[in-house]
Order: sequence, then C-alpha cells, then structure tokens
Amino acid sequence: MVFAPAPQLTVTIERRGEGQEIHLHPGGQGVWQARMIAALGVPVVLCAAFGGEVGRVLEPLIASEGITVRAVYGHSRNGAYVHDRRSGSRVDVAEVAGEPLSRHELDELYGRTLAEGLAADLCVLSGAAHPTVVPPDTFRRLAIDLGQNGRRVVADLSGEHLDAVLAGQPYMVRVSHEDLGVGTDIDSLMTSVCRLRAAGAKTVVVTRAQRPAVALIGDVIYEVITPSLEAADARGAGDSLTAGLAAALASGETGIEAVRCGAAAGALNVTRHGLGTGERSAVRQLRERVRLVPIGNAADQVRGASERPEIRTSTQDLAERIELP
Repeated sequence: MVFAPAPQLTVTIERRGEGQEIHLHPGGQGVWQARMIAALGVPVVLCAAFGGEVGRVLEPLIASEGITVRAVYGHSRNGAYVHDRRSGSRVDVAEVAGEPLSRHELDELYGRTLAEGLAADLCVLSGAAHPTVVPPDTFRRLAIDLGQNGRRVVADLSGEHLDAVLAGQPYMVRVSHEDLGVGTDIDSLMTSVCRLRAAGAKTVVVTRAQRPAVALIGDVIYEVITPSLEAADARGAGDSLTAGLAAALASGETGIEAVRCGAAAGALNVTRHGLGTGERSAVRQLRERVRLVPIGNAADQVRGASERPEIRTSTQDLAERIELP
C-alpha cells in the first residue's frame, strides 16, 4: 500500500522530429513510487484524495498504469505542473501545489488508508508536493496505528513530516542528505543514520545525490555502491530507490537485498526521462552489480556521538529531542 495523499498532473512538452508533442501523466512522489513497484511485478494499492478538474483527470490515468486506486473524493483541488523540454533541458512553465485537504477529507482518507494498510504486506508513506496539503500529525498517527497492528512502514518524508513519522518507529526510512541539512561527508552521514535510529527508525537509508547512499541495517553502516551510468534525468532516483526497497521487502527479501534492489531501481531511473519507470529485468541485472561496503558500526558511532557536530533536519535540530545512550 502506498499513501500518496495528493497526486499531481504532469504536463510535459517535448520536441519530436520537426514537430512537438504533449504528454499527460499522473505524478507526485507516491505515484512515482507506486509506478516503479508495479513495474517490479509487485501488486500495489494507492490511497489518495482527488478533487477539482485535475483530480477528475488523475484517477483514471493512475489506474491505467496497473495501480489499484482507493480514492477519496472532495473539493480540495489537486496540483499540477507544466514543463517544457523542447530545448533539451527542463523549463518550468507553471506549477500549482494543490490545496490543503479539509478535515472531512482527511478523516475519510485516513480511514481508507488504514483499512488498506492493515491488509497489506508493507505500507509506504509518501509526502505531498507541498507540506501544507497534509499535516504532519496524519503521518504520525498512521505510522503508530499501522505499526502497533503488525504492519511494516517505509517512510519517505522530510522536515516536520519525517520528525512526526519517527514517533511510530517505522521499519525503514529513506531521506536525502539535503533534507537532513547535512553534508555529503561520511562522518556526517554515519552520525545522521544513527540519530535517525535513535529517533525510532529501525533501518535507515540516506541518499546523497550522485554519490553512494549510506545505509544502517542492523548494527552495520554500509556505503551503497551502484554501477556507473550516464544520467538522462537525475530527478526521481530517490523515489525509485524507495520503491525498490518496498517491492523487495514486500516480496520477503532481507534488508540488505532490499537496499540492493532499491539502489538498482534508483540507478536505472536516472537513465530514463520518465519518473518512476524501469524494466524489471534491467533492475534484476543491475542489482547484481550493487555492492554494500561496511564502513562503520552503530554502537561505535553512538559512543562517539558527543564528539561529533550536531545534525539538523530541515525544520528542527534532532539533537534537541534525541538523547543517544
């Protein structure tokens, strides 16, 4: 199950030969993740709210991609954006983030998501295009309610929404170094994954753009080395990585194998222009080339935490509310 509270409509203008063409696709973090999960052969249910003209267009577009949609209908309008790629690079023409969901819409979406989550093998909690669309407390409650009822939660969030979901002790968290507000050096990243563990996450993956991700699995910290591939579009790699993690975990694979699958899905996605796209066979081949190299131990990091710089999220200092043993 993927919780994608407010999908977006994406409109892309591209050049084709001497002419041009216009593409309409559903988008947003949760949609891209659900698309990749389905591409990896794992059945996926997406829970989302739809409203306004854009909402009426979005639902059938998502369903046409082999994703089961559990829709909540309301008056809050979904967002959309228009990109012009005719020059060979992306030019932002227009973007609307979408409207915050009302109390009644949130209540209905929460109930629908909880019901689907309790019936699922794995639950992915994804953010909206703008943080005001769904309040952080919704993610906190979902993580707690699903976790207390035996469901594994994978969270791909940032800022206050990440802080909130950690209260539910999610099974796995994926976050970028930019969203944590830290550098790309190994020491900062190792400290970050240990602080997220202390805050409630059982397994942590921190991505850092084109450089290898860092993962905390069990008590071992790994650097995740992926094959070198030329990027066509670097956007969406993190979402595809999360999708690969979720697909592998839902299929009964270990945390290490899930990280390898996620890294392969993220690496493949950057070679394509479509976000959350890829071929199952290509991901299978790439994951054989992904290496997890041990670089540290969580216990050692905790013992040395007092000597390291403080790590900040984008909204608050984790050190203010997490006491490492």
